[in-house]
Amino acid sequence: MSRRKQYYNLPPSPALALPILGHLHLIKQPLHRTLHKLSQKHGPIFSLRLGVRLVVVVSSPELVAECFTENDVVFANRPHVLVDKYIGYNHTTMSGAPYGSHWRNLRRLSAQEVLSIARLNTFEPIRRDEIKRLLQNLYKTSCNGFAKVVLRPKLSEVAFNIMMRMVAGKRYFGEEKESEQGKIFRELISEVLKHADATNPEDFFPFLNWIDYRGLKKNMAALGKKLDDFYEVLLEEHREEKRNTMI
Repeated sequence: MSRRKQYYNLPPSPALALPILGHLHLIKQPLHRTLHKLSQKHGPIFSLRLGVRLVVVVSSPELVAECFTENDVVFANRPHVLVDKYIGYNHTTMSGAPYGSHWRNLRRLSAQEVLSIARLNTFEPIRRDEIKRLLQNLYKTSCNGFAKVVLRPKLSEVAFNIMMRMVAGKRYFGEEKESEQGKIFRELISEVLKHADATNPEDFFPFLNWIDYRGLKKNMAALGKKLDDFYEVLLEEHREEKRNTMI
C-alpha cells in the first residue's frame, strides 16, 4: 500500500536545498542581511527548509499585517524547541504553549493581573524608581568627565529589576549585588539567556536528541531544577509574609 505524498502551495524558495540540511548552508551572519538578500531575489515572502523546520520569511509590511491580522490564528502556534521543554515546563508557558484554551487562559490572566491599565498604574512608582536609579548611576559614572557607557546591560538590569519588584518585591541588580539570592538570580538569568539565544542543532535535527552528544538536555534539565528551587524559595517567602500579616 503506497502513501500519497502531500504537496503544499508554498512561497518560492531557493533552489539550492541540500539533503537533510535544507537551506541551512545559505544562512550567514549577520542574519538580517542574509534574509534581505534572499528577499531581493525571491520576493517579499519566501520559504526556507532549515533541517526539518519549514520557515516562511515575510519582509513586506502589507504581508506582515495580513499574516497577523487576517490570519493570526493560522500563525499562532509556536515550534517546539528544547529550551521550552526543559525550562518552559514542557511548553506550558505563554511564550511556548501551543495556541489553544490553555494559552488563551494564560493570556487572559496576564492581561488582567499584570498588563491591565490598573495594574500598570499600581506599578508606576516602581518604574519611576528604577529609571531614577539608572539616571543616578549614569550621572555618577560620567560626572567627572567623559565616560563610555554600555547601555544594553544597564537597560536589561532595569527591566529585570522592574519585573522582579512587580512579582516578588525584590531587586537583584544594582546595590543588591552582594546578596546571595541576588547572585543566584543573576547566574540563573545568565544561563537561561545563554540557552534561549543559542541556535541548538537538536531543534532542526530531532534525531540528535537520541544522542545528546553535547549534554544539552542534561544541562537544561539541571537548569530547570535550579529554577524550580529558586521559585520555591520565593513562594515560601510569600507564604510566610502572608501568614505574618494574618496574625
